[in-house]
Amino acid sequence: MKSIYKLLLIFGLFTCIVSCKNNLPTYNDPIPKHDTFTINSKNVNETRTINVWVPDNYSTSTDSLIVMYMPDGGTKEDFPHIANTLAELINSNKITPVILVGIENTQRRRDLTGKTEVEEDKKIAPIVGGSTEFRAFVKDELFPEINKRYRTTNKKGIIGESLAGLFVIETFLEHPDMFDVYIAMDPSLWWNNKYLIRTAKDDLAKFPSTPKKLWFAGSQVTDISASTNQLAEILKTAHLPNLEWTYSDEPKEDHSTIYRATKEKALIWALKK
Repeated sequence: MKSIYKLLLIFGLFTCIVSCKNNLPTYNDPIPKHDTFTINSKNVNETRTINVWVPDNYSTSTDSLIVMYMPDGGTKEDFPHIANTLAELINSNKITPVILVGIENTQRRRDLTGKTEVEEDKKIAPIVGGSTEFRAFVKDELFPEINKRYRTTNKKGIIGESLAGLFVIETFLEHPDMFDVYIAMDPSLWWNNKYLIRTAKDDLAKFPSTPKKLWFAGSQVTDISASTNQLAEILKTAHLPNLEWTYSDEPKEDHSTIYRATKEKALIWALKK
């Protein structure tokens, strides 16, 4: 009986990963004016396309801005609706101005997953477990390029959903100094038999003394919400004085709606003036 349940669980998770992005409602998001350039990356051994949006007054200002990085950052992915939302929030004076850096996907399931010992996890793509190399690309190649091209402060954030949310939480726990602000919607924390949940207490025990912010949300998807609730409980007991965090439990949302349903409140909380 237990084996049947396990198979059903794995099938459900696999179906969610494979199909959720394809089953999203159709949106006609206008693509905002933005810059696009490429980086020949040594860390991921391929050319990566980068999309960058800046606020309307960037060209007439001399201010240096916070940078928000996002996986799933192609113009046919989540970049347009996040950029448009940032524009609205900045124009309405609800958040501080920021630069948005979108990283277009090539092999999404490779880049956004850590290594796994679960054989069923490995079936979602020909190659998985490349988050270490992808993170090195962002830190060692993308950060310097953005700092060279734009007026930036030292403060950085990252936002992502699903597997991108998994990458956000993995970075927050294992490499917390990389960003100052972390936002994750429906992170796929079931990956590798909930490895990040199982090791979270040890990771948090080594948390840096510099101030950090974490906002994360979980939808009604049972196996995701169970993990996000577990993470919230772990954070409650950690009592980290330098970590400001919020968990948004979203039982009325599903995996295909939670990003758009929660993005405004997440960004306002993380970037409020």
